[in-house]
Amino acid sequence: MSEIGSERQATPADRPGPRPLTAPAAADDAYLGRSLKRFVRDGESDLVAVEEPLEIRVDGAPLAVTMRTPGHDEELALGFLHGEGLIDSPRAAGPPADLAGNTVEVAGPLLREPGARRFYTTSSCGVCGKGALEEVSVQAPPAPPGPLLARALLAALPERLVQPAFGRSGGLHATGLFDAGGELLIAREDVGRHNAMDKVIGRALLDGLLPLRERVLCVSGRVSFELVQKAALAGAPVLVGVGAPTSLAVELAGAQAMTLGGFARRGSLNVYTGAERVYPSSS
Repeated sequence: MSEIGSERQATPADRPGPRPLTAPAAADDAYLGRSLKRFVRDGESDLVAVEEPLEIRVDGAPLAVTMRTPGHDEELALGFLHGEGLIDSPRAAGPPADLAGNTVEVAGPLLREPGARRFYTTSSCGVCGKGALEEVSVQAPPAPPGPLLARALLAALPERLVQPAFGRSGGLHATGLFDAGGELLIAREDVGRHNAMDKVIGRALLDGLLPLRERVLCVSGRVSFELVQKAALAGAPVLVGVGAPTSLAVELAGAQAMTLGGFARRGSLNVYTGAERVYPSSS
């Protein structure tokens, strides 16, 4: 039976928590088949987001393990390495020579030595377990001037963020890359909010879109430090979230001269830093 068959599916409305930001959009069945798994609960069929480890290798050497939702693994690996300041250009990425499962290999060399430690990231926090504060400091210039944007447009971005797997399961985060007119360019989902961001940045890297000088990133949940860090390294001047930012996220966005918005929902938006890029909806 297909993982995305026709039985009754529990929807996000059946669960506590946020409702889907968009109706489920048409999606590739292969993607949904990798990202969702069917279980039976209370006698009914239910789709649940898949969470599995991914090992990232560089030139055959294991570098990182992350818990992620399968799909777009090459983009995830490239976005992760870019967010760590280890690459700044597209690289070949794909299955390793030994064809090990849940593994992606990226061609080196890296821009710098990552150090003796191994990276391990969970689906809930991209920087947990890092050994020292200096290892999460941002090595990025201040954000470029970027576009001037209407508050109403920024507040509406979550409604334009396509989330087919979330719409079926209620269990994934999403990141979207938008142009200055609010058109969605890239959208990716994952159980880890930082993984969804890495997948978008990895795709943008492959498409030659970095740095993201005139574009906007939107995330489906709260805005944490590591999301601001990754956006800053990608050159994004504007980052918007559906949920609240953390204190360190606000401090880092301010230090990087980024525009940081939170609670983007139902036509409203809180702007925490970089208000000079946002003009009132009535203007």
